[in-house]
Amino acid sequence: MIGYVTVGADDLALAENFYSAFLPRLGYGLEISHEGLSYSIPATGQGHEPPDFYVKPPFDGQPASTGNGVMVAFQVPTQAMVRELHAAALAAGGRDEGAPGFRAAYSAQFYVGYLRDPQGNKIALYCNDRNESGRPD
Repeated sequence: MIGYVTVGADDLALAENFYSAFLPRLGYGLEISHEGLSYSIPATGQGHEPPDFYVKPPFDGQPASTGNGVMVAFQVPTQAMVRELHAAALAAGGRDEGAPGFRAAYSAQFYVGYLRDPQGNKIALYCNDRNESGRPD
């Protein structure tokens, strides 16, 4: 089980603007401290809890950098919300890495939009709900 995920950021104000454009809609609360941004979903005490998501300057004091092949994916309840949150994240300083839609390489129900945060970290917003319409084949 993943306990938490951390991405680096040099400009926490830009990062807060970007991540706060969509994470609160997914149930994440934000705490800001001298260490950075901490997004978490309140614990329910019913077992498996989603991992916390942290945005912080690198501990070593060097500039933040992105990893080639590294991506954080957030599950979204509906395809419409994927489109809505993708647009909100773009408006909040993100860069488009793939408009929301189906991808031939994935299952017929997998609907995803890709972004880069202001630092360049890759983010996916996806829905894989079998009750939603699937990819037309």
